[in-house]
Amino acid sequence: MPLARLVLPSFYQDSVKLMRLAREIGKKKGVSEVAALMGTPSNHEILLQAGLAGDSEVEAGPNDLVLAVEADSQALAFEAIEEAKAFLTEARAGAGGASDFSPSSLAGALAAAPESNLAMISIPGAYAAKEAMDALRGGLHVFLFSDNVAVDDEVSLKREAIERGLLLMGPDCGTAYIGGAGLGFTNAVKPGRVGCIAASGTGLQAVASQLDALGEGISHGIGVGGRDLSAEVGGLMTLHALDFLADDPDTEIVALISKPPDAEVLPRIEEALENFDKPHVVCFLGAEKPGWAETLEDAGHAVAATLRGESYEPENFFAQAGLKEKIASLEPGGALDGGGVLGLFSGGTLAHESRLILESLLGDVSWNKDAGRHRILDLGDDRYTVGKPHPMIDPESRAETIAQAATDEGLGVILFDLMLGRSSAQDPAGPLARAIKEARGKDWSPLFAASVVGTAEDPQGMVEQVRILEDAGVVVLPSNAQAARFAAAVVRPELLEGDGS
Repeated sequence: MPLARLVLPSFYQDSVKLMRLAREIGKKKGVSEVAALMGTPSNHEILLQAGLAGDSEVEAGPNDLVLAVEADSQALAFEAIEEAKAFLTEARAGAGGASDFSPSSLAGALAAAPESNLAMISIPGAYAAKEAMDALRGGLHVFLFSDNVAVDDEVSLKREAIERGLLLMGPDCGTAYIGGAGLGFTNAVKPGRVGCIAASGTGLQAVASQLDALGEGISHGIGVGGRDLSAEVGGLMTLHALDFLADDPDTEIVALISKPPDAEVLPRIEEALENFDKPHVVCFLGAEKPGWAETLEDAGHAVAATLRGESYEPENFFAQAGLKEKIASLEPGGALDGGGVLGLFSGGTLAHESRLILESLLGDVSWNKDAGRHRILDLGDDRYTVGKPHPMIDPESRAETIAQAATDEGLGVILFDLMLGRSSAQDPAGPLARAIKEARGKDWSPLFAASVVGTAEDPQGMVEQVRILEDAGVVVLPSNAQAARFAAAVVRPELLEGDGS
Protein backbone atom coordinates (compact mmCIF):
# COMPACT_ATOMS: atom_id res chain seq x y z
CA MET A 1 0.00 0.00 0.00
CA PRO A 2 1.40 3.49 -0.86
CA LEU A 3 3.33 5.31 1.86
CA ALA A 4 4.29 8.94 2.44
CA ARG A 5 6.86 10.03 5.03
CA LEU A 6 8.16 13.30 6.36
CA VAL A 7 10.72 14.28 8.99
CA LEU A 8 10.36 17.66 10.72
CA PRO A 9 13.78 18.47 12.27
CA SER A 10 13.88 19.93 15.81
CA PHE A 11 10.10 19.81 16.05
CA TYR A 12 9.38 18.21 19.41
CA GLN A 13 5.72 17.53 20.28
CA ASP A 14 4.39 15.82 23.39
CA SER A 15 2.99 12.32 23.03
CA VAL A 16 -0.62 13.25 23.87
CA LYS A 17 -0.77 15.80 21.03
CA LEU A 18 0.76 13.30 18.60
CA MET A 19 -1.72 10.61 19.61
CA ARG A 20 -4.62 12.95 18.95
CA LEU A 21 -3.11 14.02 15.63
CA ALA A 22 -2.80 10.38 14.54
CA ARG A 23 -6.42 9.80 15.51
CA GLU A 24 -7.70 12.74 13.46
CA ILE A 25 -5.64 11.97 10.35
CA GLY A 26 -6.57 8.29 10.65
CA LYS A 27 -10.25 9.21 10.24
CA LYS A 28 -9.57 10.48 6.71
CA LYS A 29 -11.22 8.24 4.12
CA GLY A 30 -8.71 5.96 2.42
CA VAL A 31 -6.05 6.30 5.17
CA SER A 32 -5.20 2.96 6.76
CA GLU A 33 -2.22 3.71 9.04
CA VAL A 34 -0.79 6.86 10.61
CA ALA A 35 2.34 7.27 12.70
CA ALA A 36 3.36 10.52 14.37
CA LEU A 37 6.37 9.77 16.55
CA MET A 38 9.54 11.39 17.79
CA GLY A 39 12.67 9.84 16.28
CA THR A 40 13.84 7.93 19.35
CA PRO A 41 15.57 4.55 18.88
CA SER A 42 12.56 2.69 20.29
CA ASN A 43 10.19 4.57 17.97
CA HIS A 44 12.40 3.72 14.97
CA GLU A 45 11.99 0.07 15.92
CA ILE A 46 8.22 0.49 16.19
CA LEU A 47 8.09 2.04 12.72
CA LEU A 48 10.14 -0.83 11.30
CA GLN A 49 7.90 -3.46 12.85
CA ALA A 50 4.82 -1.68 11.51
CA GLY A 51 6.23 -1.44 8.00
CA LEU A 52 6.13 2.37 8.13
CA ALA A 53 9.88 3.05 8.20
CA GLY A 54 11.99 4.28 5.32
CA ASP A 55 15.39 5.75 4.54
CA SER A 56 14.27 9.23 5.59
CA GLU A 57 13.61 8.10 9.17
CA VAL A 58 17.14 6.77 9.65
CA GLU A 59 18.34 10.39 9.88
CA ALA A 60 15.70 11.42 12.41
CA GLY A 61 16.93 12.04 15.93
CA PRO A 62 15.06 12.06 19.26
CA ASN A 63 14.03 15.71 18.83
CA ASP A 64 12.87 15.26 15.22
CA LEU A 65 9.26 14.44 14.40
CA VAL A 66 8.51 11.56 12.03
CA LEU A 67 5.21 11.48 10.14
CA ALA A 68 4.24 8.40 8.14
CA VAL A 69 0.95 7.67 6.39
CA GLU A 70 -0.23 4.57 4.55
CA ALA A 71 -3.22 5.14 2.26
CA ASP A 72 -5.08 3.83 -0.78
CA SER A 73 -3.03 6.02 -3.11
CA GLN A 74 0.25 7.91 -3.06
CA ALA A 75 -1.56 11.19 -3.64
CA LEU A 76 -3.87 10.58 -0.68
CA ALA A 77 -0.92 9.64 1.55
CA PHE A 78 0.93 12.87 0.67
CA GLU A 79 -2.27 14.88 1.15
CA ALA A 80 -2.68 13.43 4.66
CA ILE A 81 0.97 14.23 5.47
CA GLU A 82 0.46 17.84 4.42
CA GLU A 83 -2.67 18.09 6.56
CA ALA A 84 -0.76 16.77 9.56
CA LYS A 85 2.10 19.18 8.95
CA ALA A 86 -0.28 22.12 8.59
CA PHE A 87 -2.10 21.17 11.79
CA LEU A 88 1.14 21.03 13.76
CA THR A 89 2.69 24.20 12.37
CA GLU A 90 -0.52 26.19 12.83
CA ALA A 91 -0.87 24.89 16.38
CA ARG A 92 2.70 25.85 17.18
CA ALA A 93 2.23 29.34 15.72
CA GLY A 94 -0.99 29.81 17.67
CA ALA A 95 0.64 28.67 20.90
CA GLY A 96 3.35 31.28 20.46
CA GLY A 97 0.87 34.06 21.06
CA ALA A 98 -1.16 32.33 23.73
CA SER A 99 0.41 34.29 26.58
CA ASP A 100 2.50 37.34 27.18
CA PHE A 101 5.44 35.28 28.40
CA SER A 102 6.45 31.81 27.26
CA PRO A 103 9.81 30.88 28.81
CA SER A 104 12.18 28.91 26.63
CA SER A 105 14.28 27.57 29.50
CA LEU A 106 13.98 26.35 33.07
CA ALA A 107 15.84 29.42 34.28
CA GLY A 108 13.35 31.68 32.52
CA ALA A 109 10.41 29.81 34.01
CA LEU A 110 11.84 30.08 37.51
CA ALA A 111 12.47 33.78 37.04
CA ALA A 112 8.80 34.20 36.10
CA ALA A 113 7.49 31.95 38.92
CA PRO A 114 10.13 31.90 41.67
CA GLU A 115 7.69 30.33 44.14
CA SER A 116 7.59 27.08 42.11
CA ASN A 117 8.80 23.92 43.82
CA LEU A 118 8.06 21.23 41.21
CA ALA A 119 8.93 20.74 37.54
CA MET A 120 7.00 18.52 35.12
CA ILE A 121 9.26 17.29 32.33
CA SER A 122 8.01 15.66 29.11
CA ILE A 123 10.69 15.85 26.42
CA PRO A 124 12.71 13.21 24.54
CA GLY A 125 14.59 10.93 26.90
CA ALA A 126 17.95 11.89 25.44
CA TYR A 127 17.46 15.43 26.75
CA ALA A 128 15.26 14.78 29.76
CA ALA A 129 18.07 13.80 32.13
CA LYS A 130 19.86 17.14 31.75
CA GLU A 131 16.68 19.15 32.28
CA ALA A 132 15.73 17.03 35.28
CA MET A 133 19.19 17.48 36.80
CA ASP A 134 18.98 21.24 36.30
CA ALA A 135 15.58 21.26 37.99
CA LEU A 136 16.85 19.26 40.96
CA ARG A 137 19.84 21.55 41.34
CA GLY A 138 17.41 24.44 41.23
CA GLY A 139 15.65 23.02 44.28
CA LEU A 140 12.64 21.55 42.45
CA HIS A 141 10.92 18.22 42.88
CA VAL A 142 10.63 16.53 39.46
CA PHE A 143 7.74 14.71 37.80
CA LEU A 144 9.54 13.01 34.89
CA PHE A 145 6.95 11.87 32.34
CA SER A 146 9.65 11.23 29.69
CA ASP A 147 10.61 7.67 28.80
CA ASN A 148 13.75 6.36 27.10
CA VAL A 149 15.93 7.80 29.88
CA ALA A 150 19.11 5.74 30.31
CA VAL A 151 19.19 3.71 33.50
CA ASP A 152 22.56 5.24 34.49
CA ASP A 153 20.97 8.69 34.19
CA GLU A 154 18.03 7.55 36.29
CA VAL A 155 20.37 6.43 39.07
CA SER A 156 22.32 9.70 38.94
CA LEU A 157 19.13 11.76 39.06
CA LYS A 158 17.71 9.83 41.99
CA ARG A 159 20.93 10.10 43.95
CA GLU A 160 20.97 13.84 43.33
CA ALA A 161 17.35 14.12 44.48
CA ILE A 162 18.02 12.12 47.64
CA GLU A 163 21.04 14.26 48.50
CA ARG A 164 18.90 17.38 48.18
CA GLY A 165 15.84 15.96 49.96
CA LEU A 166 13.73 16.11 46.79
CA LEU A 167 11.52 13.68 44.86
CA LEU A 168 12.40 12.40 41.41
CA MET A 169 9.20 10.75 40.16
CA GLY A 170 9.86 8.56 37.14
CA PRO A 171 11.19 8.28 34.50
CA ASP A 172 8.12 7.24 32.52
CA CYS A 173 5.90 8.33 35.40
CA GLY A 174 2.30 8.64 34.28
CA THR A 175 0.58 9.37 37.58
CA ALA A 176 1.33 11.16 40.85
CA TYR A 177 -0.50 13.06 43.57
CA ILE A 178 1.44 15.70 45.48
CA GLY A 179 -0.28 17.49 48.32
CA GLY A 180 -3.51 15.96 47.07
CA ALA A 181 -3.09 17.49 43.59
CA GLY A 182 -2.96 15.12 40.62
CA LEU A 183 -0.18 15.10 38.03
CA GLY A 184 -0.52 13.30 34.69
CA PHE A 185 -3.28 10.69 34.37
CA THR A 186 -5.15 11.02 37.65
CA ASN A 187 -8.59 10.60 39.14
CA ALA A 188 -10.46 13.22 41.14
CA VAL A 189 -9.72 11.87 44.61
CA LYS A 190 -10.10 13.57 47.96
CA PRO A 191 -7.03 14.87 49.77
CA GLY A 192 -6.45 12.85 52.91
CA ARG A 193 -4.14 10.87 55.13
CA VAL A 194 -2.94 8.01 52.90
CA GLY A 195 0.48 8.14 51.29
CA CYS A 196 1.06 5.84 48.31
CA ILE A 197 4.29 4.74 46.66
CA ALA A 198 3.77 3.10 43.27
CA ALA A 199 5.61 2.34 40.05
CA SER A 200 3.91 4.97 37.93
CA GLY A 201 0.35 4.67 36.69
CA THR A 202 -2.85 2.66 36.71
CA GLY A 203 -2.12 0.68 39.88
CA LEU A 204 -1.87 3.94 41.79
CA GLN A 205 -5.06 5.19 40.11
CA ALA A 206 -6.94 2.02 41.07
CA VAL A 207 -5.95 2.15 44.74
CA ALA A 208 -6.47 5.93 45.03
CA SER A 209 -9.95 5.66 43.46
CA GLN A 210 -10.92 2.79 45.74
CA LEU A 211 -9.76 4.69 48.82
CA ASP A 212 -11.87 7.63 47.68
CA ALA A 213 -14.93 5.36 47.49
CA LEU A 214 -14.12 4.09 50.99
CA GLY A 215 -14.12 7.64 52.32
CA GLU A 216 -10.36 8.12 52.50
CA GLY A 217 -8.06 10.50 50.63
CA ILE A 218 -4.50 10.81 49.40
CA SER A 219 -1.80 12.95 50.99
CA HIS A 220 0.82 12.07 48.39
CA GLY A 221 0.96 9.46 45.64
CA ILE A 222 4.60 9.13 44.60
CA GLY A 223 5.28 7.40 41.28
CA VAL A 224 8.85 6.11 41.36
CA GLY A 225 9.03 4.68 37.82
CA GLY A 226 8.86 1.10 36.62
CA ARG A 227 12.59 0.42 37.02
CA ASP A 228 13.05 1.72 40.55
CA LEU A 229 12.85 -1.71 42.20
CA SER A 230 15.21 -3.28 39.66
CA ALA A 231 18.69 -4.38 40.64
CA GLU A 232 20.19 -1.58 38.54
CA VAL A 233 18.35 1.21 40.38
CA GLY A 234 18.16 -0.54 43.73
CA GLY A 235 14.90 0.92 45.01
CA LEU A 236 16.50 4.32 45.53
CA MET A 237 13.36 6.42 45.22
CA THR A 238 11.09 3.88 46.94
CA LEU A 239 13.33 4.00 50.02
CA HIS A 240 13.58 7.79 49.82
CA ALA A 241 9.80 8.09 49.41
CA LEU A 242 9.34 6.05 52.59
CA ASP A 243 11.55 8.55 54.44
CA PHE A 244 9.64 11.42 52.83
CA LEU A 245 6.27 10.06 53.95
CA ALA A 246 7.59 9.15 57.39
CA ASP A 247 8.33 12.86 57.95
CA ASP A 248 5.08 14.09 56.38
CA PRO A 249 2.62 15.19 59.09
CA ASP A 250 -0.39 14.71 56.77
CA THR A 251 0.42 11.04 56.10
CA GLU A 252 -0.88 8.54 58.66
CA ILE A 253 -0.48 5.32 56.69
CA VAL A 254 1.49 4.24 53.63
CA ALA A 255 0.64 1.82 50.79
CA LEU A 256 3.33 0.36 48.51
CA ILE A 257 2.04 -0.77 45.11
CA SER A 258 4.20 -2.45 42.47
CA LYS A 259 5.35 -5.62 40.83
CA PRO A 260 7.76 -7.54 43.10
CA PRO A 261 11.20 -5.99 43.67
CA ASP A 262 14.30 -7.66 42.31
CA ALA A 263 15.64 -10.35 44.66
CA GLU A 264 18.62 -8.12 45.46
CA VAL A 265 16.37 -5.19 46.34
CA LEU A 266 13.67 -6.93 48.35
CA PRO A 267 15.74 -7.30 51.58
CA ARG A 268 16.40 -3.54 51.58
CA ILE A 269 12.69 -2.79 51.27
CA GLU A 270 11.84 -5.28 54.00
CA GLU A 271 14.46 -3.81 56.33
CA ALA A 272 13.17 -0.30 55.71
CA LEU A 273 9.61 -1.40 56.47
CA GLU A 274 10.69 -3.10 59.69
CA ASN A 275 12.05 0.24 60.86
CA PHE A 276 9.11 2.28 59.51
CA ASP A 277 7.10 3.79 62.36
CA LYS A 278 3.81 4.39 60.53
CA PRO A 279 1.29 1.69 59.61
CA HIS A 280 1.81 0.37 56.08
CA VAL A 281 0.26 -1.98 53.54
CA VAL A 282 2.32 -3.73 50.88
CA CYS A 283 0.93 -4.93 47.55
CA PHE A 284 3.73 -6.29 45.35
CA LEU A 285 1.62 -8.07 42.73
CA GLY A 286 2.85 -11.64 42.37
CA ALA A 287 4.90 -11.68 45.56
CA GLU A 288 3.57 -14.18 48.08
CA LYS A 289 4.25 -13.17 51.65
CA PRO A 290 2.00 -13.44 54.71
CA GLY A 291 0.46 -10.12 55.60
CA TRP A 292 0.93 -8.58 52.17
CA ALA A 293 -2.07 -7.72 50.01
CA GLU A 294 -2.49 -9.99 46.99
CA THR A 295 -4.56 -7.58 44.89
CA LEU A 296 -5.01 -3.85 44.43
CA GLU A 297 -8.50 -4.18 45.88
CA ASP A 298 -7.17 -5.92 48.98
CA ALA A 299 -4.60 -3.13 49.40
CA GLY A 300 -7.27 -0.42 49.42
CA HIS A 301 -9.50 -2.28 51.87
CA ALA A 302 -6.56 -3.10 54.14
CA VAL A 303 -5.56 0.56 54.31
CA ALA A 304 -9.10 1.70 55.11
CA ALA A 305 -9.56 -1.02 57.74
CA THR A 306 -6.26 -0.14 59.42
CA LEU A 307 -7.29 3.49 59.67
CA ARG A 308 -10.51 2.36 61.37
CA GLY A 309 -8.50 0.28 63.84
CA GLU A 310 -9.79 -2.96 62.31
CA SER A 311 -8.18 -5.96 60.67
CA TYR A 312 -8.95 -6.96 57.09
CA GLU A 313 -9.46 -10.46 55.79
CA PRO A 314 -10.28 -10.87 52.06
CA GLU A 315 -13.53 -12.67 51.35
CA ASN A 316 -13.73 -15.78 49.20
CA PHE A 317 -15.04 -14.38 45.93
CA PHE A 318 -16.33 -17.74 44.70
CA ALA A 319 -18.36 -18.37 47.85
CA GLN A 320 -20.31 -15.10 47.80
CA ALA A 321 -24.07 -15.38 47.92
CA GLY A 322 -25.84 -15.39 44.59
CA LEU A 323 -22.74 -15.69 42.38
CA LYS A 324 -23.54 -19.20 41.16
CA GLU A 325 -27.10 -18.16 40.31
CA LYS A 326 -25.89 -15.02 38.56
CA ILE A 327 -23.54 -16.97 36.30
CA ALA A 328 -26.17 -19.63 35.65
CA SER A 329 -28.61 -16.94 34.53
CA LEU A 330 -26.30 -15.53 31.87
CA GLU A 331 -27.57 -15.89 28.33
CA PRO A 332 -24.61 -15.53 25.96
CA GLY A 333 -24.80 -16.18 22.28
CA GLY A 334 -22.42 -19.12 22.60
CA ALA A 335 -21.12 -21.70 25.06
CA LEU A 336 -19.16 -20.37 28.04
CA ASP A 337 -18.03 -23.48 29.91
CA GLY A 338 -14.57 -24.40 28.64
CA GLY A 339 -14.13 -21.27 26.57
CA GLY A 340 -11.09 -19.04 26.57
CA VAL A 341 -10.62 -15.69 28.31
CA LEU A 342 -9.23 -12.73 26.40
CA GLY A 343 -8.19 -9.63 28.34
CA LEU A 344 -7.99 -6.35 26.40
CA PHE A 345 -6.52 -3.78 28.79
CA SER A 346 -5.57 -0.13 28.68
CA GLY A 347 -3.83 -0.27 32.08
CA GLY A 348 -0.57 -2.22 32.27
CA THR A 349 -0.76 -2.86 36.02
CA LEU A 350 -4.35 -4.06 35.77
CA ALA A 351 -3.40 -6.34 32.88
CA HIS A 352 -0.57 -7.80 34.98
CA GLU A 353 -2.85 -8.34 37.98
CA SER A 354 -5.47 -10.07 35.81
CA ARG A 355 -2.90 -12.38 34.31
CA LEU A 356 -1.68 -13.44 37.76
CA ILE A 357 -5.23 -14.17 38.92
CA LEU A 358 -6.25 -16.03 35.77
CA GLU A 359 -3.09 -18.16 35.76
CA SER A 360 -3.74 -19.22 39.36
CA LEU A 361 -7.24 -20.36 38.37
CA LEU A 362 -7.06 -21.45 34.73
CA GLY A 363 -3.44 -22.33 34.02
CA ASP A 364 -1.25 -20.78 31.34
CA VAL A 365 -2.16 -17.28 30.18
CA SER A 366 -0.17 -15.78 27.30
CA TRP A 367 1.01 -12.16 27.46
CA ASN A 368 0.78 -9.82 24.47
CA LYS A 369 0.58 -12.74 22.05
CA ASP A 370 -2.07 -13.79 19.57
CA ALA A 371 -1.72 -17.48 20.46
CA GLY A 372 -3.05 -19.28 23.51
CA ARG A 373 -6.39 -20.37 24.91
CA HIS A 374 -6.29 -17.65 27.55
CA ARG A 375 -4.61 -14.35 26.63
CA ILE A 376 -3.95 -10.93 28.10
CA LEU A 377 -3.11 -7.99 25.84
CA ASP A 378 -1.85 -4.70 27.25
CA LEU A 379 -3.14 -2.47 24.46
CA GLY A 380 -1.27 0.51 25.88
CA ASP A 381 2.03 -1.18 25.04
CA ASP A 382 4.03 0.47 22.25
CA ARG A 383 3.49 -2.44 19.88
CA TYR A 384 -0.25 -1.74 19.82
CA THR A 385 -0.16 2.06 19.57
CA VAL A 386 1.73 2.58 16.30
CA GLY A 387 -0.30 5.15 14.41
CA LYS A 388 -2.96 5.06 17.13
CA PRO A 389 -3.52 7.01 20.33
CA HIS A 390 -3.22 5.22 23.66
CA PRO A 391 -6.57 3.53 24.47
CA MET A 392 -6.94 5.68 27.59
CA ILE A 393 -6.94 8.76 25.34
CA ASP A 394 -8.92 7.35 22.42
CA PRO A 395 -11.01 4.17 22.92
CA GLU A 396 -11.84 3.71 19.22
CA SER A 397 -8.93 1.37 18.45
CA ARG A 398 -9.81 -0.87 21.39
CA ALA A 399 -13.43 -0.90 20.25
CA GLU A 400 -12.22 -2.20 16.88
CA THR A 401 -10.14 -4.87 18.62
CA ILE A 402 -13.16 -5.95 20.67
CA ALA A 403 -15.30 -6.20 17.54
CA GLN A 404 -12.71 -8.38 15.81
CA ALA A 405 -12.09 -10.57 18.86
CA ALA A 406 -15.81 -11.16 19.39
CA THR A 407 -15.93 -13.28 16.22
CA ASP A 408 -13.66 -15.93 17.81
CA GLU A 409 -15.98 -18.79 18.74
CA GLY A 410 -13.31 -20.24 21.04
CA LEU A 411 -13.75 -17.37 23.47
CA GLY A 412 -16.02 -17.54 26.48
CA VAL A 413 -15.27 -14.12 27.99
CA ILE A 414 -13.75 -10.85 26.84
CA LEU A 415 -12.39 -9.05 29.90
CA PHE A 416 -11.43 -5.38 29.93
CA ASP A 417 -10.84 -2.32 32.10
CA LEU A 418 -12.13 1.23 31.77
CA MET A 419 -9.95 4.07 33.07
CA LEU A 420 -11.61 7.38 33.93
CA GLY A 421 -9.98 10.59 35.08
CA ARG A 422 -8.16 13.65 33.88
CA SER A 423 -6.44 13.25 30.48
CA SER A 424 -8.50 10.14 29.67
CA ALA A 425 -11.14 10.11 26.94
CA GLN A 426 -14.31 12.06 27.71
CA ASP A 427 -16.56 9.08 26.94
CA PRO A 428 -14.41 5.92 27.06
CA ALA A 429 -17.43 3.62 27.48
CA GLY A 430 -19.34 4.85 24.42
CA PRO A 431 -17.28 3.33 21.56
CA LEU A 432 -16.77 0.07 23.49
CA ALA A 433 -20.50 -0.23 24.20
CA ARG A 434 -21.37 0.26 20.52
CA ALA A 435 -18.92 -2.48 19.47
CA ILE A 436 -20.24 -4.81 22.16
CA LYS A 437 -23.89 -4.24 21.23
CA GLU A 438 -23.09 -5.07 17.62
CA ALA A 439 -21.26 -8.24 18.64
CA ARG A 440 -24.07 -9.35 20.95
CA GLY A 441 -26.60 -8.83 18.16
CA LYS A 442 -25.08 -11.64 16.11
CA ASP A 443 -25.80 -15.37 16.30
CA TRP A 444 -22.79 -15.94 18.53
CA SER A 445 -20.85 -13.79 20.95
CA PRO A 446 -18.74 -14.18 24.09
CA LEU A 447 -19.69 -12.70 27.44
CA PHE A 448 -18.20 -9.30 28.29
CA ALA A 449 -16.93 -8.49 31.80
CA ALA A 450 -15.23 -5.33 33.01
CA SER A 451 -14.18 -3.13 35.91
CA VAL A 452 -14.14 0.67 35.97
CA VAL A 453 -11.42 2.71 37.70
CA GLY A 454 -12.73 6.12 38.64
CA THR A 455 -14.49 8.33 41.17
CA ALA A 456 -17.80 10.16 41.40
CA GLU A 457 -16.03 13.45 40.69
CA ASP A 458 -14.17 12.33 37.56
CA PRO A 459 -15.15 14.39 34.49
CA GLN A 460 -16.61 11.38 32.64
CA GLY A 461 -19.11 10.54 35.40
CA MET A 462 -18.56 7.16 37.04
CA VAL A 463 -22.23 6.25 37.35
CA GLU A 464 -22.98 7.16 33.74
CA GLN A 465 -20.01 5.23 32.35
CA VAL A 466 -21.02 2.10 34.26
CA ARG A 467 -24.61 2.51 33.03
CA ILE A 468 -23.46 2.72 29.41
CA LEU A 469 -21.53 -0.55 29.73
CA GLU A 470 -24.30 -2.37 31.55
CA ASP A 471 -26.87 -1.22 28.97
CA ALA A 472 -24.66 -2.86 26.35
CA GLY A 473 -24.80 -6.15 28.26
CA VAL A 474 -21.44 -5.91 30.04
CA VAL A 475 -21.17 -7.45 33.51
CA VAL A 476 -19.42 -4.71 35.51
CA LEU A 477 -17.61 -5.86 38.66
CA PRO A 478 -16.47 -3.64 41.56
CA SER A 479 -12.75 -4.23 40.96
CA ASN A 480 -10.25 -5.56 38.46
CA ALA A 481 -9.54 -8.59 40.66
CA GLN A 482 -13.22 -9.46 40.94
CA ALA A 483 -13.67 -9.10 37.18
CA ALA A 484 -10.81 -11.53 36.53
CA ARG A 485 -12.18 -14.05 39.03
CA PHE A 486 -15.66 -13.70 37.55
CA ALA A 487 -14.29 -14.42 34.07
CA ALA A 488 -12.53 -17.51 35.39
CA ALA A 489 -15.71 -18.78 37.06
CA VAL A 490 -17.70 -18.30 33.87
CA VAL A 491 -15.43 -20.57 31.83
CA ARG A 492 -14.65 -22.93 34.72
CA PRO A 493 -17.88 -23.28 36.76
CA GLU A 494 -16.37 -25.88 39.09
CA LEU A 495 -14.57 -23.01 40.82
CA LEU A 496 -17.93 -22.18 42.38
CA GLU A 497 -18.12 -25.56 44.08
CA GLY A 498 -15.05 -25.07 46.25
CA ASP A 499 -12.65 -22.39 47.39
CA GLY A 500 -11.48 -21.26 43.95
CA SER A 501 -8.41 -23.46 43.84
